[in-house]
Amino acid sequence: MTSAALSPSKSTIEWCAKLIAHPSVSMTPNMALIDEVKAFLEELGYETLVVRDESNTKANLYASIGPAVDGGVILSGHSDVVPTEGQNWASDPYTVDIRDDKLYGRGSCDMKGFLACLLAKAHAFKNADLRVPIHLAFTYDEEVGCLGVPSLVEAINNLPNKPAMCIVGEPTEMKVITQHKGKYSARAHFTGRSGHSSLPGEGVNAVEFASEFVVFLRKLGRKCRDHGPHDNDFVPNHTTFHTGVIKGGTQLNIIPQNCFVDFEFRNLPNDDRDALKAQIFDYLDTTLIPEMRETYDDVGVEIEVISDMPGLATGDDEEVTKLVMALTGANTTGKVSFGTEAGVFSALGDIPTVVCGPGNIEQAHKPDEFIEMDQLGRCELFLDKLIGVLAK
Repeated sequence: MTSAALSPSKSTIEWCAKLIAHPSVSMTPNMALIDEVKAFLEELGYETLVVRDESNTKANLYASIGPAVDGGVILSGHSDVVPTEGQNWASDPYTVDIRDDKLYGRGSCDMKGFLACLLAKAHAFKNADLRVPIHLAFTYDEEVGCLGVPSLVEAINNLPNKPAMCIVGEPTEMKVITQHKGKYSARAHFTGRSGHSSLPGEGVNAVEFASEFVVFLRKLGRKCRDHGPHDNDFVPNHTTFHTGVIKGGTQLNIIPQNCFVDFEFRNLPNDDRDALKAQIFDYLDTTLIPEMRETYDDVGVEIEVISDMPGLATGDDEEVTKLVMALTGANTTGKVSFGTEAGVFSALGDIPTVVCGPGNIEQAHKPDEFIEMDQLGRCELFLDKLIGVLAK
């Protein structure tokens, strides 16, 4: 039997409109959004902590309500969204449009719908007679590699009271996700020696050496595919390697001096990330770079890390898993191949974390992004139940 649809509150819809009206595209300032949310929560009596980036134009916000004691729950989501350029939208992506029981707008699904539910429940959190605190976390630059959350987790680690658990509200259709893959992405800059293409021995071809590196990465991916480790709860069921961008050379009759390769791997949470990185650097240091330097010493490869996101592997026996399963009525947990900030809370903060939030990830990043109204309603119900558990 299909359960009846739930409608979100007027407050949640209003907060969706306010949050979506802030473009807050990754790598651009988010302070207008953070300042608005901070002012609202402080007026209600929340204790707030702002952790800014070096440019002072972006920030994480951590807001707490309830007794100043150890324990309690972090409810976390990112404030940034992906761009809309090049996408054909039926309506203004930064203005909420509701039609056919769906709320449209950039970030509605990923993940301002969840943040709107939190803010709509901010009064209820305050008015509840909580025995442990509730912490609301709003982060920046998640979409480009979880760049903001590490500084927030570091700040939380330095606070006098440590939270007991964290729920990251990425879109899972309110299903309980306890494991996801990690991600390491980087840019390899190959610096060679230019010259005339008729004299290839007089130069060092950066594009050719970069191409050998791409083939090496492809072989690593095949090795993981064929020999594992494997986990059939993930799709695909193995660690993957991927080259997404390669740029080099200026024209055909010039030996290319520079080439850039953007690559990544997405590892199963039980696959050794350090060992995977070591294979890459060992190949560069012992094979490729020495070959590049057979004639010239001023050539080589530099690696710029773009993102380094740990995977998530929270046990079904953890308190946070049992709690969220009870609140959602789930009798199973799930695993996903995309990464989230949950792995950072778990790895850097030693905070048991699960992922559970409204919306379907299939709707994220697309033109006409939407979240079903029923999903927002179910998220509100989830938060109401959470209050009941955390109240005295």
